[in-house]
Amino acid sequence: MRKLSQAELAHGSPTGRIEGFTNVKELYSKIAEAFRLPVAEVMFCTLNTHKVDMDKLLGGQIGLEDFIFAHVKGQRKEVEVFKSEEALGLTITDNGAGYAFIKRIKEGSVIDHIQLISVGDMIEAINGQSLLGCRHYEVARLLKELPRGRTFTLKLTEPRKAFDMISMRSAGGRPGSGPQLGTGRGTLRLRSRGPATVEDLPSAFEEKAIEKVDDLLESYMGIRDTELAATMVELGKDKRNPDELAEALDERLGDFAFPDEFVFDVWGAIGDAKVGRY
Repeated sequence: MRKLSQAELAHGSPTGRIEGFTNVKELYSKIAEAFRLPVAEVMFCTLNTHKVDMDKLLGGQIGLEDFIFAHVKGQRKEVEVFKSEEALGLTITDNGAGYAFIKRIKEGSVIDHIQLISVGDMIEAINGQSLLGCRHYEVARLLKELPRGRTFTLKLTEPRKAFDMISMRSAGGRPGSGPQLGTGRGTLRLRSRGPATVEDLPSAFEEKAIEKVDDLLESYMGIRDTELAATMVELGKDKRNPDELAEALDERLGDFAFPDEFVFDVWGAIGDAKVGRY
């Protein structure tokens, strides 16, 4: 099994060799070790671009020749937000190692009007409550439960910027313009728990099903997580009905407490992808 990759710090550094990792947390630890950083300084990684491009975010899979760019902590900031609407316009993801951060900001939303808040910012605390170690769905739930018509405080940390990124506000969900360095045909699948496995690239069905399930996660829960979506597709592709899928999700992913309507839509999305209804 190949467990070796090349990496750089996104703001600039020599190239380092990262090897000997079997899961997400070990990967972050090896990156910190290679660049002589405290592991807590590593926020997230992008593949084949140094930019804060959420389409290139390292999730549960690394192409066998993908180049890793590690984004480390930069400026810390505290922002007061008036919740004038129920929906803040944020999509949250996490790095699988204890940090939740902003993946998307909806255009025209409450957060979109606050220039100090950007895609890639790590959410350290809400109203003084530390969120370090929380999963994305927990952070999204806390933000959703904040009362409308009140002001709350976000403590954020932005990724350290390279010279050519200073004063540029990233937009989530838009294709990056950086060079595509990775050409690997296989993929190393990382998991927050358990060993990594070398797998073939996802089939057209799996790729589309994962995308559709990830869209449903964003719509229902305000999060995006390709590893979670891939796990749900893996659990659901051989199930005969929504009840069997619900049982499998409860057994494997019970902490998420997915509502019945969401599970039914996931079942439908997997079924549509199977028959080519994209």
